[in-house]
Amino acid sequence: MIAFKKLLPLLLLCSSVCFAQTTLPVPIDLQATYTKGTRTTTGAPGKNYWQNSADYTLRINFNPKTRELNGVADIDYINNSPDTLKEVWFKLYPNIFKKGSVRNMPIRDDDVTDGVKIHKLSINQQDQDTAKLQIDGTNMVAKILPLASNQKIHFSIIYSYTLNKTSHIRTGQVDSGAFFIAYSFPRIAVYDDIDGWNQNPYRGSEEFYNDFCHFNAAITVPGNYQVWATGNLTNPEQVYTDRYSKKIADASLSDKVTDIITEDDLKQGNISPKNPTNTWKFSADSVTDLAFAISNHYIWKSTSLVVDPKTNRRTRVDAVFNADHESYFDVINYARKTVEAMSYQFPKWPYPYPHETVFDGLDQMEYPMMVNDNPEEKVFDGITLTDHEIFHTMFPFYMGINETKYGWMDEGWATIGEWVISPMIDHTIVDNFGMPQYEAIAGKEEDQPIMTLTTQLSGASFQTDSYGKPGMGYLYVRDMLGDELFTKALHYYIRQWHGKHPMPFDFFNCINTASGQNLNWFWKSWFFDRGIPDLAITRVITTQKNLYTVVITNMGTKPVPINLTLYYADGTTQLVHQSVSAWKNGNKTFTITHFTHKKLKKLVLGTTYDPDVNKADNIWDAK
Repeated sequence: MIAFKKLLPLLLLCSSVCFAQTTLPVPIDLQATYTKGTRTTTGAPGKNYWQNSADYTLRINFNPKTRELNGVADIDYINNSPDTLKEVWFKLYPNIFKKGSVRNMPIRDDDVTDGVKIHKLSINQQDQDTAKLQIDGTNMVAKILPLASNQKIHFSIIYSYTLNKTSHIRTGQVDSGAFFIAYSFPRIAVYDDIDGWNQNPYRGSEEFYNDFCHFNAAITVPGNYQVWATGNLTNPEQVYTDRYSKKIADASLSDKVTDIITEDDLKQGNISPKNPTNTWKFSADSVTDLAFAISNHYIWKSTSLVVDPKTNRRTRVDAVFNADHESYFDVINYARKTVEAMSYQFPKWPYPYPHETVFDGLDQMEYPMMVNDNPEEKVFDGITLTDHEIFHTMFPFYMGINETKYGWMDEGWATIGEWVISPMIDHTIVDNFGMPQYEAIAGKEEDQPIMTLTTQLSGASFQTDSYGKPGMGYLYVRDMLGDELFTKALHYYIRQWHGKHPMPFDFFNCINTASGQNLNWFWKSWFFDRGIPDLAITRVITTQKNLYTVVITNMGTKPVPINLTLYYADGTTQLVHQSVSAWKNGNKTFTITHFTHKKLKKLVLGTTYDPDVNKADNIWDAK
């Protein structure tokens, strides 16, 4: 766990320089949301805030032998905006594999397809000419009769596409009898109060932005396959024999790990009714997406726990995997402990969904109630991958973040979640994910501010601005406010924006409001400004009375915490800590005065989560 040792008796002194109150540079398109009353400078949604939604009824038939997916999507879309819509934008995410589509991730030649084929489209029961649809990569535009505010429109779409066999970009075939299938239906793009229609194409590296919707899905697969998906399975008695329906029900009420499907069960072949095909029905409300996975040879371990002691509500946690992957047998424990830690320790919010399924796949990707995780041989990697992806449940799924533009608003949280929760699962873990990558580019041309739109990032800064740097920013604010006040502020943000679409300034303003502190000096320096992290020990004064005066100088421009480790001649160590608030007044030096009765051997500045581009001046040796 990332926690600082109890501070030593010490006197912390810093030069005080008064600066005018810092204001954040708000782009004019985001400022317009304040004028329109959809958002406020306190961080709360405005009195005129709105967002659109839809009800999806999906009928999907998947053939594992041919990888052909045929579907029917019936969509009721509600225009809650004040605008009259004359067109509706759709996302055809499988078109990333379509010949000619723009993508920034490589795919194999044999995975290039004709994309999603729209066989039929009707709008309000009127058939449309599909030849007139405007399809450009993963975007599809359908012209409609004017749809006024507070009106509903119905779409019915018959479509098909071929699932990728390799080139596994978050979805595709895992092996000859296992498939993780995401983005499997045409979905209506987000229309919001900032950009109108989300016209950003899906190119591979950037992730997603979806509305909160209701889903009913009927998924038909061969009779020897099982299906796991977002949402609740509503017809277990039709797709499982009685024995397995009971196992699932029991696991949902038990703290122990239940073997729902074992290798012996697979050999006996009595898991599901012996029909040519079975149809699995799932229902999910107020979620941003629906994904599913199938297999004819995976085993299934399950457990559950109370995530909300006020209501005794439970969440079931599942690990579904190939028994040949020995490292996956422990994933059920990692997953359960992650859900428990999220509910009770960080962010201390009851896990919001009825189940979480970790599926043995070929990626490292999150979906509502689902995780597509490759096997990891090392315990360290298995734990950090599991908790990172599950932590995404809160960000972006519970909060509705626009990952396409603001990847740091969800990946940064998953990064600090990984840093904090991994040592709770295994106390030996010290996770420096993202730290070396940032130190390698800090201050260089390719080091862009975190607030750079994700769509404008590439190379090393794509990772550092999405993961490590924002993770550090959240960690430093947590440290500066203290756990109790930080949790209060974070919960305020969650309560205000759960089920909605927060932008960056909504987050900044919520934390300021709920903490009662104006942290704009930190937001601006860490999230908006360029600069480098570089602290140094520039002066140490000793006296005969064992009084040490240590001057720490911020040689760079990024505020980072001060963590000074004192090494004594008797082999003991002590840590002196000061949060990033040491630099809030714009001062370049900070003085630590320390008394000790021990002989001091050396001083070392910095810990795992303190980036520093020049560590040569971080050590002082006593003469």
